[in-house]
Amino acid sequence: MTELLFYHLQRAPLERVLPGLLEKSLQRGWRCAVQGLPERLLTLDDALWTYKDESFLPHGLESDEGERQPIVLVAHEGNPNGATVRFLVDGVPLPSDAALYERIVLLFDGNDAEAVEGAREHWRQAKSLGFAATYWQQSEDGRWEKKA
Repeated sequence: MTELLFYHLQRAPLERVLPGLLEKSLQRGWRCAVQGLPERLLTLDDALWTYKDESFLPHGLESDEGERQPIVLVAHEGNPNGATVRFLVDGVPLPSDAALYERIVLLFDGNDAEAVEGAREHWRQAKSLGFAATYWQQSEDGRWEKKA
């Protein structure tokens, strides 16, 4: 069964949070797809190359043969690298093939009322489809706490 994880970003922006989550996914041997708006993907591409001085995350944009990489950045529902984990940013909808993923991670900006409402709608949709959904929020010290 697909597990949906909702990450409520409040203390750090997506560009600082996503690399750590991707790093943990790769450590588990998972291939990942990150779906977002095209302009955001370019920013994320840069962030994934530079987020740590001592390492980088192997990834690519689909337009640059990213399908060969363990992480691919896409602006559509496709799964060019055979990902088992899909990250959704910028309020993109659940993919029509959501049940085929081991895990879907939806990240949203808790300081943006529209993003919060969109995440609530995604939560209702996930529950109505029978997916196991959990909600994570950043604590005062920046750690993730399971809230629901």
